[in-house]
Amino acid sequence: MTGPAGADGAPWAEFGWQLRSLRRAAGLTQLQLGLRVGYHHSVVSRLEAGLREPPVGLVRRLDAVLETGGELAATVAAPREVPRRPGRFPADPALFTPLPGVDAPAGQGAPDSGMWPARLPAEGLACPLHGTAGCAVPDPGELPALLDGPGPAGGPAPSWGTGTGAAVAEAELLHGLTAVLACLIREAFRHEGRVTAVEGLLRTLARWAGEVNSAGRLPYGQLRLGAQYAQVAGRLRMERGQIGVAMAWFGHGLRWADAVQDASARATLLSDMCTLVRLDGDPSLMLGYAQGIGAVDARRRWMATLSDLYQARGHALSGDAAACRRHISLARRGFARLGPQDHLEAPWMAGAEGAMRVDSAIGGALRDLAVATGDRAAARRAI
Repeated sequence: MTGPAGADGAPWAEFGWQLRSLRRAAGLTQLQLGLRVGYHHSVVSRLEAGLREPPVGLVRRLDAVLETGGELAATVAAPREVPRRPGRFPADPALFTPLPGVDAPAGQGAPDSGMWPARLPAEGLACPLHGTAGCAVPDPGELPALLDGPGPAGGPAPSWGTGTGAAVAEAELLHGLTAVLACLIREAFRHEGRVTAVEGLLRTLARWAGEVNSAGRLPYGQLRLGAQYAQVAGRLRMERGQIGVAMAWFGHGLRWADAVQDASARATLLSDMCTLVRLDGDPSLMLGYAQGIGAVDARRRWMATLSDLYQARGHALSGDAAACRRHISLARRGFARLGPQDHLEAPWMAGAEGAMRVDSAIGGALRDLAVATGDRAAARRAI
C-alpha cells in the first residue's frame, strides 16, 4: 500500500478504491454486494469511502464473492505507513478501543520465579525500549512492588518521563513486565490458566498506555510490549480453538506494532494470522497475509523466508503444486542465506531450531499438497 491514507485523508482509502473497482467489475451494486456477504450496504459504502478498517471475516467473504484470488486480503495485510511522531506526540486514541473478552481477576499474573530470565531478550522477547541490547531485568522479588506500585496495576499512571528517577522507574517496569511474559510463555506449556494471566496483564498494560497517551506522550514502550503480549494471548487462544478471540488479539497487536513502526512484530503477527486462517482452511486469505510478511521490509531476509514458507503452504492448500514447490525452493535458499542480523532479530530461525522449523513448515506444505492433489510423491517427501 502507498500509505495509511489516500489523497482525501481516509485511513483505508486504497482498500476502498480497490473494493469499489472490483465490485463494479463484477457488475454489482453496493446493496447487492452487501446482501451476498451478509452485511448492510452502508458498511460496503463506508469501506469504499475508506472510513473504516475492514473486518477480517468480511475481507474473506468479499474475496470469495468477487473471486479476487485474495487481492483484498493482500491489501489488508500489506504494511500501512505510520508517520514518524516526535517523542512526546500522542498516538491515535482509536488504538485503545475495547479489548476482547473480559477482565481477569486479580492475582493471576505472579510467575514462577524459577523461570525468571536474567536478561532480555528471553523467549524471543526483546526489550520494548532497547531492542536486543541485552537489558538486565529486575529481581523477581521486586515483582510485587512493580505490579502493585504506581502504574499499571495500582491505578492511574503518573506522568513518567518528567525526571531521571521517573524515567528509570518506567523502564524498570517495562523490563519487569517483559520478564513476566517470558515466564508465562514457559509456563503456558504446563498451566492451562496462563492465558488468563497473559490477558489480565495485557489489559493493565493497555490501560497504562492509554493513560500515557492521554497525558500527551506516545506510549512507545508500552505499545511495543503490548504487541508482544497480544501475540502471546492470540497464540494461546488459537491453541484452544478460539479462533475469533485469537484473531482479535492479533489485530490489536498489528495496530500497536504499526503505531510504533515495529516491523519485526508486524511480520511475526502476520505469520500467526497465516496459521490461523490455514487452520480455518482459507488459502486465499492465507496467501494475502503471507505476501504481507514479505512486504514488511524487503531488506530483511528472515521475513522473505517466512513469507515464502507460508506462501508454500497457502498454495498447497489450493492444490497449486508448481507454486508450492517454487516457494519451497525460495524458502530453502533464503534460509541458507540468513546472516547474523537475521538471527539476532529472529533467533528462532537460527541453528538447529531454525532448520527444524523450516523443515517442519515444508513438510506441512507437502502434506497439505498431497491431501489437495492426491500426489503420493508429495506425501512421501512430506514424511
